[in-house]
Amino acid sequence: DPKAVAGGIKALIITGLGGVGLLAGSLAIYAQIGTFDIPTFMAKSGSFPPQLLAWIGFGFLAAAAAKSAQFPFQTWLPDAMEAPTPISALIHAATMVNAGVYLLARFSPTFSAVPGWSLSVLAVGAVSAFIAATMATVAYDLKRVLAWSTVSQLGFMVFAIGAGAVFQSQFHLLSHSVFKALLFLGAGAVIHSVGTRDM
Repeated sequence: DPKAVAGGIKALIITGLGGVGLLAGSLAIYAQIGTFDIPTFMAKSGSFPPQLLAWIGFGFLAAAAAKSAQFPFQTWLPDAMEAPTPISALIHAATMVNAGVYLLARFSPTFSAVPGWSLSVLAVGAVSAFIAATMATVAYDLKRVLAWSTVSQLGFMVFAIGAGAVFQSQFHLLSHSVFKALLFLGAGAVIHSVGTRDM
């Protein structure tokens, strides 16, 4: 299916671009303390120059936004749902899209002191949740509606991290993995029964 191939390529390119932010931040950490060990970095982050810590924090935010399909990188995820439904259930509920949210949650104690970082995380989550929910209301493809729902729910999680509610964000990450996987598998059963994804 050419649309599925195009969706896969788009996902690869956009998430790869986000990976550049993660790579740059990780290399900056290694250059400063000589290790990639996360607890060591978090313990020593106070000794980092403020500008460097800001570059790392915003680089990680860009990576998280791309991996979790947050604004302005939100377009790849609805196109990726062209894959077979069990793959959609896996991608949207359990694997890559959750990685960005977890990355922000894991490092939020370190970057929350960076001026503007928490506000930026909060804004990215709020804008993503609103845009995706709006797009879901006008989509006719059953799986695309669920894909936009994923982006919106991830936006709530990112928003919560920006607001300082890290535990609540991770609790919703867990609950979302269950209900979204079931929604996609249910959608697959409906599509198989009626022969179309057009609602």
